Parts: sequence; C-alpha cells; structure tokens
Amino acid sequence: MKKKSKPDPDEVALIEWCIEVEGFLVAGGATLRQAQEHIEEQAEWFTDQFYNGLTPEEAAAEALN
Repeated sequence: MKKKSKPDPDEVALIEWCIEVEGFLVAGGATLRQAQEHIEEQAEWFTDQFYNGLTPEEAAAEALN
C-alpha cells in the first residue's frame, strides 16, 4: 500500500493564490472559463509571479494588460 504523502505547502499556497487570481480576472471581465484557461495556459508565468511576491490582484492586473 502506498503511503499518502502530505501536499507540498508551497504547492497548496500556489493553488490558493491562483484561485484568488481567478476571482480578480473574473472581476476584470473574463468569464470563469476564460480565467481558468488563461491560468492553465500561462501556468509558468503565474508561478513566477507568485514566487516574485505579487499579490493575486497585482498578477491579475498584469495579466489583463
């Protein structure tokens, strides 16, 4: 039997951060589906923004420009 591993805290924080970004993208005019697809397509860019310390609101604003 495989031992269940605990999720990586950084990964959990990144996912939660992306969920917040998604909300700001929707507030900025994107549909939920568009926001999700954009985050998936630009996952590396969003990950960089997360580790660079941008807030979800700042990252969404950058993505909408």
